[in-house]
This record gives sequence, structure tokens and C-alpha cells, in this order.
Amino acid sequence: MVILILVFWQIFFSKMSLLIIGGTGTLGRQIVKQALDEGYQVKCLVRNLRRGTFLRDWGAELVYGDLSIPETLPSSFNDVNVVIDAATVRPTDDYNAEKIDWQGKIALIEAAKLANIKKFIFFSVLNANENQTIPLLDLKLKVEKRLQESGLNYTIFRCPGFFQGLINQYAIPILEKQKVWLLGESKPVAYVDTQDAAKAVISSLVTSKSDCKSFSIVGPKAWTSKEIIELCERLSGETAQVSYIPFIAIGILRKFFRFFEFTWNIADRLQFSEVLNGQSNSNLTQDVAFQSFEFLTLEQYLQEYFGQILRKLKEVNYQQTQRSNDISFL
Repeated sequence: MVILILVFWQIFFSKMSLLIIGGTGTLGRQIVKQALDEGYQVKCLVRNLRRGTFLRDWGAELVYGDLSIPETLPSSFNDVNVVIDAATVRPTDDYNAEKIDWQGKIALIEAAKLANIKKFIFFSVLNANENQTIPLLDLKLKVEKRLQESGLNYTIFRCPGFFQGLINQYAIPILEKQKVWLLGESKPVAYVDTQDAAKAVISSLVTSKSDCKSFSIVGPKAWTSKEIIELCERLSGETAQVSYIPFIAIGILRKFFRFFEFTWNIADRLQFSEVLNGQSNSNLTQDVAFQSFEFLTLEQYLQEYFGQILRKLKEVNYQQTQRSNDISFL
């Protein structure tokens, strides 16, 4: 009997097809890769087929769809069992966040209901309920509520921030001897690797423990900005040039950008930065009950990053020295 159940389980999930929204993003591409590695059939909803070429090269099927144009969504749900929504509006997008992160998400949920999707996975932001004055976080909470009331089988994952975002913020400026800009003294944040977040998401597909529930995905340790800079300095051998931006300056910039509709996204992100630096999630623990692997630490992630960069720099310097020596013999 047990063998029959296992055989049925394998057959069922080998045919499971996923529709991933936001597959070209930092988190989304890791979800796509993890799903393909585990044998799932993967469709990626993309606005720009050219931008998604690398996903097709990996083995995913690209389908056109635009969250700002709801009528483009239903056809992408053909032969799909699970929807994974890892998309959010970018600060540089031409339309405001409400068009994507509210209207687009509602259209996505309604299309999923019509298609009888077996599970809808949505990514939200950790502690969003404590910062509802921020439009972007308020929209995330509204989508959570709408999804919970939709009648769909859902799973909501809430993340604080990702290791990958720390590279541009800290690692690259330190290596290039540029200024690292900070918003005062930040509270500890338990950043997580996008690959680990992707593993947790894919793991949730094979257990009922994730049905109609919400989970926090946080890293093993919470870090302040000062601690991250000290870690980068130790691993890179460089000294950081740190400058602080007063919170009042961010507030003024945010109000300025609010005057123009095409910069609302930037205003929202500035407000989000204010809150991110003022809140702490150092006491949170990983509550993904179905997780069966250890999360990567920030030390391990940055050690690998700086190790690769420094090795590359040594190779470049060696090649330049060799060329100089060759020229001197001419």
C-alpha cells in the first residue's frame, strides 16, 4: 500500500506544471532554476521575451503576459497546477506600484481561480503589518488578505531582504574605494540567500503543511550595517569609506518625488529604506517547518563572493604584468 502511494505521489508531481511570475528577477530566477533542477515543468510569465531568453535556455517555457494588462494573463494558465508570484514593480518602471502590486495581483488571483489552480504562492515582506503607512507594504498586505479570502489553496512567504542586494550596497563600493552610504545606525536584519528562499518554496510544493499558511523566511543571523561593513572589510582587505545620510534628508527626497507620478516608485522605495533601517527582526527564527536543509550564512556568501572577485583581480593583474614584460623585451 505504501509503495502504491509513493508511486502515485511521484507520478502526480512529475507532471506538476508551475507558472512563475517575476522569473527574470533576483529571487524569481532562483525559483525557476530550483524548480527545473527538481524536474518540474516551468512556465515563466514575461513582459519582454528577449529579457527572458536565459530562462528558456535553462529549460523553461516563456509565455507573454503583463500584470498591467489583465487580459494578457488567462491564456498563460493553460495546463498549470501551481502559480508562484515573485514579482514586484521596479523603481524604474513606467507605472506606479498600485498598477502592478495591487491591480495586477488581483487580476492574477482571479485568473488563478478561473483556472482551478491547485496552489498559489505569494511573496510578501516581513513585518509589513507594522508599517502599513508605506504604500508598497500596504499593497502587499492587501494582496495577502485578498489571497486568504479567495478560496484558493495558498502559501505566503515573508522575507526581510536578500544577500544579493548587499553586493551593490556594500561589497562593490568597498572594492572600488567608493563611498558606502548609510541611513544612520540600522537595526539588525536577518538577510537570506535567494537560493535558500527558492529551495524553501519548492520544498513547500510536496507537503500539505504549507497549505493555506504563511511563513517567515529569515537568515541564520541578523546583521546591522556596521557589522556587514566590518565583515566586507575583513574579507576584502579594504577599508570602507562610510558616509551617513540623515533620515530627514530621505524624508525630504521622498516628499519631492511624490510630486511627480512617474517617480512614485522611487518615493515608495525611499520610505521603505527608512523603515528597513529602523526596524529589527533579530529575534525571529526560521519557521519553515518543511525545510530540511541548512541556510547559507552571510559570512559564507560574502567569503565566496570576495574570493572569486579577488582571484579574478589577481589573474588580471598577472596578465597585465606579463604583457608589460613582453613589451619591455621588444
